[in-house]
Amino acid sequence: MKFSLKNKTAIITGGASGIGKAIAETFSEMGATVHIIDVNEQAGKQTASELTSKHNSTYFHKCDVSNFDQVERVISSVNTVNDGIDILINNAGIAFVGNIENTPEDAMDQLYNVNIKGIFNCAKAVIPYFKAKNKGVIVNTASIASSVGIEDRFAYSMTKGAVLTMMYSIARDYLKYNIRCNSISPARIHTPFVDSFIAQNYPGREKEMFDNLSKTQPIGRMGTPQEVADLALYLASDEAAFITGTDFPIDGGFIKLNG
Repeated sequence: MKFSLKNKTAIITGGASGIGKAIAETFSEMGATVHIIDVNEQAGKQTASELTSKHNSTYFHKCDVSNFDQVERVISSVNTVNDGIDILINNAGIAFVGNIENTPEDAMDQLYNVNIKGIFNCAKAVIPYFKAKNKGVIVNTASIASSVGIEDRFAYSMTKGAVLTMMYSIARDYLKYNIRCNSISPARIHTPFVDSFIAQNYPGREKEMFDNLSKTQPIGRMGTPQEVADLALYLASDEAAFITGTDFPIDGGFIKLNG
């Protein structure tokens, strides 16, 4: 069966909800043993339980990706229990709205710690295990903000630019160990985060703002978490064995067709 992940072990950060949850469910459905890393214990346990009952064994690990000691312990444990790790999906991330003038220092630090240091920590911890087996796949969740200017997204864009360039560096440095590294750059994806953001910032104007945000994609709608998950599945599968060091926009034409 094409795109099968049977007998593979995958770690998915930020896998308790949204895009990460869709990736976790898709990987579990395709046969992978999935390990979710997230700070949201309640949502993480619930997702792991749901996927185990529906598809394949899925486990939750409460872990702050910005803390290397925590990350290293979890990844070491997963490697030992499963006799190896095959796939790392670096999906955990946070957002912030603002330009450089109204971005507080503490917000900048938090974005750096999660969006940049989190990927550094997870990749640094897993690569020795990939090297030992001379094989592995890393997929980073970047953003259209990695490649084009987005209004009022200064700190977020800074971190997602780093996600993109970390992917390039890892792909180049570890070619000789048969470790592939790619990234996915979504535009607006309809997740619960989007709904809560609109409700919090535009009360009474939810439908209007949802429609406005949807229309910023030339295709006329937001993407779905499942569409991102299907792209992640392809990149993590053996069918993508010839692909490394590449960013894949999934953006409804945003990067190339706007303007």
